[in-house]
Amino acid sequence: MAPEDRQQVMRGNAEEGELPSPPAPEPVDAALGHHEEEMPRVSITRKRAVAFALFILAGIAFLYFVLPKLAGVGTAVHHIEHGDKWWIAVGVLLEALSFAGYIVLFRAVFVSADSRIGWPESYQITMAGLAATRLFATAGAGGIALTAWALRRSGMEPRLVATRMVAFIVLLYVVYAGSMLIDGIGLGTGLFPGGGPFAITIVPAIVAAVLFAIVGAVSLLPGDVERRLGRWASGSGRFAQLLASGVTVPALAASGVRTAIALIRSRDLRLLGAVAWWGFDIAVLWAMFHAFGSPPPFTVIWMAYFVGTLGNLLPLPGGLGGVEGGMIGAFVAFGVDSDLAVLAVLSYRAISFWMPTPLGAIAYLQLRRTVARWRDEQTARPQASALGGQMEAPGAAGAAGALQGS
Repeated sequence: MAPEDRQQVMRGNAEEGELPSPPAPEPVDAALGHHEEEMPRVSITRKRAVAFALFILAGIAFLYFVLPKLAGVGTAVHHIEHGDKWWIAVGVLLEALSFAGYIVLFRAVFVSADSRIGWPESYQITMAGLAATRLFATAGAGGIALTAWALRRSGMEPRLVATRMVAFIVLLYVVYAGSMLIDGIGLGTGLFPGGGPFAITIVPAIVAAVLFAIVGAVSLLPGDVERRLGRWASGSGRFAQLLASGVTVPALAASGVRTAIALIRSRDLRLLGAVAWWGFDIAVLWAMFHAFGSPPPFTVIWMAYFVGTLGNLLPLPGGLGGVEGGMIGAFVAFGVDSDLAVLAVLSYRAISFWMPTPLGAIAYLQLRRTVARWRDEQTARPQASALGGQMEAPGAAGAAGALQGS
């Protein structure tokens, strides 16, 4: 099947909400219809690298030395050393389970039976993407770009990669929005223990409900929305040019949402990896409260966690400072002792943010070698086919001659 025909079939399946299987990798990039892509890189000058390092050091100094003193708990590092080591060990194990859930979800969405992406490659792609997300202030765009690049280099069609990326994000964040909706209403109405002010219970629940409505509306976009918008983009005006540049976005978003819905309907147990990703990470924070004192109700930890993680949207590397401040502020608003909140949140971030980052950097280097191996395999495959054809030709000619002689 020609690349254009295959892409048209996949596009039709995605628009109907079916689950298009990732195609087997082609031997050369020309057959895939795109040129060889370079690994996404970040332009880092010496001045920018020094500024980045100074920001990280300043952030660590403020969070772990200045902020605890302002809260009246002294040096946080000293107090962390005196935490219950068993609970801290439990927190490390829970964080490992959280990342395992993320990898399982990745395989459920992107990996088919004939894919060249095995478990080692799944680990490399997810960990490298998470490291890029946490180190660069791009609201997760760095990790998304790196993941999409690796998937394309494995042989997946670019449009299929985009559709599955949307589905992956939808599946991951439907748990986030659902948690804020359920827990916010439960705390705000008194159904769950812990109470809490309107601003951090009902308001997040309203925001989550709006997000669900938007995603639902996107799923209802017609399958030919790209063609319809393409008519408007055929002009020569400024508006037409802007529309032409983004005409594929609604169609890809709708296809991705419908793909996510189809995956949910398939009842693939691996989709529970999304629940594991968030649930085990929240459990790390719960374990840190146990390490330094008595934890508040789990429903409070649940809500303060999601309110605090909105700090990842700030233009800060990994939300450094924004997430910690958001979580601590939310806990204080819920009536949790500020000293305990500071120690629990900072120790949680030490595990969830700093522990996986070196592993992600190593995975990045491993991924580069993996992609180089894929490229060598793609180059060697057509050469082997051509060599085999040359060896078969003389044999065929000899057989023909023997038949003629007889």
